Amino acid sequence: MSTTLPLADAALDAPAWSALTGAHAEFARGGDLARTYPADVSPFTGVASWDEPGVWDALGELHGSGSEFLISHADPDLPAGWDELSRGHGLQLVATDRAAGAADPSAVELGADDVADMLAIVGRNQPGPFLARTHELGRYVGIRREGRLVAMAGERLHPAGWTEISAVSTDAAYRRQGLASRLVLDVIAHIRARGDRPFLHASAANTGAVAAYEKLGFEVRRKTPFIRVRVP
Repeated sequence: MSTTLPLADAALDAPAWSALTGAHAEFARGGDLARTYPADVSPFTGVASWDEPGVWDALGELHGSGSEFLISHADPDLPAGWDELSRGHGLQLVATDRAAGAADPSAVELGADDVADMLAIVGRNQPGPFLARTHELGRYVGIRREGRLVAMAGERLHPAGWTEISAVSTDAAYRRQGLASRLVLDVIAHIRARGDRPFLHASAANTGAVAAYEKLGFEVRRKTPFIRVRVP
């Protein structure tokens, strides 16, 4: 099979909107122009199109005056009165056919009873946004040592035909043992079994993580900004 990257894919270009109008519609707040997740689920917001005349009014109504939210996968010109607070630069990577995945018998599925441990490992390792209900977005797995959760990975955004791998974390004392790779491969295997294709995001500055994902069979599709803005 071909490993050609999907250079034109509306779902990958706007994964939050695709998920919030599809697989994650049950979580969606908002309407026809802008939607977002509950604050304890995910920080992502999606829009139907940045070219829609009413999109900024819809975003303002959705989030409320003076509030802050995250714009991702786009770099639109802000209207007068809107403030850019910060921005980061990421890479979107997609799985090629080399990333077949492999179920790991030592990976344990995580759920509501594990939230405290999940939040703790994310706090120690800072892989990106993970909140009290993020685990509801998909399947999360981990590896424990003497009862302690020391490695984790799971599924976050579900745009049409795709599933995002996220929250990949390994505690410092357990790195270089292949735990993160094993969990990512396990997540890949389950995503593929559903008929979806895996993708993920990494900081453009985290060259070590990007190299590790490329070794597992991912390739960079595009650069993408992540911009925190404030509503007037």
